[in-house]
Amino acid sequence: MRYFIEFSYNGKGYHGWQKQPDVVTVQAVLEDAMSTVLQQNIEVVGAGRTDTGVHAKQMYAHFDMQERISDSQIVFKFNQLLPRDIAVINLHQVKDDAHARFDALSRTYQYFISEKKNPFTTESAHFLKNTLDIEAMNEASKSLFNYKNFKAFSKVHTDVKTYNCMMMVAEWERRDGNLLFTIKADRFLRNMVRAIVGTMIDVGTRKLQLKDFTDIIKSQNRSNAGTSVPAHGLYLIKIDYPEDTFIND
Repeated sequence: MRYFIEFSYNGKGYHGWQKQPDVVTVQAVLEDAMSTVLQQNIEVVGAGRTDTGVHAKQMYAHFDMQERISDSQIVFKFNQLLPRDIAVINLHQVKDDAHARFDALSRTYQYFISEKKNPFTTESAHFLKNTLDIEAMNEASKSLFNYKNFKAFSKVHTDVKTYNCMMMVAEWERRDGNLLFTIKADRFLRNMVRAIVGTMIDVGTRKLQLKDFTDIIKSQNRSNAGTSVPAHGLYLIKIDYPEDTFIND
């Protein structure tokens, strides 16, 4: 039987989601706790990969069991073993062929920029001294919908079959003293959101004009885009799946 585990984490103390030798990752810590509680070796397949320091308010991973999990306290038991920066939200039984990564319809990220020095957001938002032109940045956001190939914002030397992504949402807003960028697409390339935000900041500070921004996209060259913003301001906030993925939800 296949299950989706739904969870969240603060990425500060981890070298990203995916297991790697000799470093602490979210996947490794989660699998260790689940294996202990379920008393068998558990390996999970995540819905995607977040880089070092990136957070997730909603993440999914799937795993298989020979028998149905009937323990109503299973989420509580997972959380008892997990460190305080990882929290299991729920456990969902799904179709036997459901895949946490390949079945995802969309992923939504948010990036937080603090416009004022705030000692309480130093590890949760990127502090930027510059005054940003949010209208110009939203014009740049709108231009993203005119393109499919986002190689210009992808980490170089990454092994992907295509650089195409279908953009669904891209917008800036001011909220509670922060600038908030929300972006939703069917898939994302490695480092894509942080590179887009970094390049849009150049638009917001008038270092780049809108035409410059679109020329960067068309160039498909990462060296033409802006600097990637720090990871600690980035959050994966939602992953959407087809309604029939979950059983009895």
